[in-house]
Amino acid sequence: MTAIERRDQRFGLLMSAPGLLALMLVVLFPVFFTLWTSTSDFTLLKPSNDAFVGLAHYARAFQSNEFLHALSVTLWFVLAVVLLEFLIGFAAALALDKVEHGKTFYYVVLLFPLLMNPVVVGLIWRMFLHPTLGIVNYLLSLANLGPVDWLGNPANAFWTVVLVDIWHQVSFMVVLLLAGLSALPKEPYEAARLEGAGTLRCFFWLTLPLMRPVIVVTLLIRLIFAVKTYDIVYIMTRGGPGQATDLVSYFIYRQAFVGLDISQASAMAVILLMAVLLLTAWLHRYMRSLAA
Repeated sequence: MTAIERRDQRFGLLMSAPGLLALMLVVLFPVFFTLWTSTSDFTLLKPSNDAFVGLAHYARAFQSNEFLHALSVTLWFVLAVVLLEFLIGFAAALALDKVEHGKTFYYVVLLFPLLMNPVVVGLIWRMFLHPTLGIVNYLLSLANLGPVDWLGNPANAFWTVVLVDIWHQVSFMVVLLLAGLSALPKEPYEAARLEGAGTLRCFFWLTLPLMRPVIVVTLLIRLIFAVKTYDIVYIMTRGGPGQATDLVSYFIYRQAFVGLDISQASAMAVILLMAVLLLTAWLHRYMRSLAA
């Protein structure tokens, strides 16, 4: 390395140091604070009591039926939204990939829900789904269908939140999958058509294999965001009725800021983080195996 290159390197490090320092304070400090509080007896009621307790909070978390139930609800929620959004998004992306004119209009329509804040989405749909004043039940009454208690009935609340999340986030799937479809090479399809392959055969033997890396990345990103879902549940149901929509992120919030038990909430947050990291590592290894 020449003197000029070393000087440029030092100058680059010097210029990036403030940003890196701010990033460390914003990201690393909360992580280490969470790890520390998860192994100590720290609560907002007794902030001076920070005795080391080891893995006691982690053991309590796995012995908590409420926490295990929240994990179960979150698992079903993630499976439902990711699978349904992928199927709907892939179908929409395939249809839009064939559109020759007016794609800008479709992009605007698709991206409109995604650009809305989750809090705004929750407030709008809570008004729409009001059992007596909501427009959804009004439209059902025009078809001589009885009113539905969308958010007050435990049997309906979970799937209502799932459908609202799909309405809000399915555009994300469409955009990423459509970008992948647009980047596919044309030559394999032309060769397949010359051999007499139909649309379905091209889809299963060409589109799906070529799209596999894009599909894995899309599912991974959406899965991580689905696990963190909090805003819509907080605005629409507050985890209810009962525990029907008690996702783990909202349960951890209640444990920390309603129950004031920061240490227990930190241990639960670390458990959730480790689960997401393990899943991310597995998907990353799977992607590398595809590229090999």
